[in-house]
Amino acid sequence: MSFIAFLILGLIVGAIAKAILPGRQRGGILITMLLGVVGALLGGWIGGAIFGVGLENFWSLQTWLVAIVGSLVVLGVYGAVVRRRA
Repeated sequence: MSFIAFLILGLIVGAIAKAILPGRQRGGILITMLLGVVGALLGGWIGGAIFGVGLENFWSLQTWLVAIVGSLVVLGVYGAVVRRRA
């Protein structure tokens, strides 16, 4: 997958993760989407290490699922850290 496609995937997945995991995380939609890019990277790495599934094809359901799971993990950790500091 190209770098631009990966960024687009991460931005969309960040918005999806925010819809699935609502809460009062600080930062707004831009931070959420950036966390989605990080989460997509994490999901691709974990998916490749555990299940042999990566982020090779933009239109693959497996790609979207591992990216969403990774984004949910990153968004959850970010929410816990921000909540702890406040």
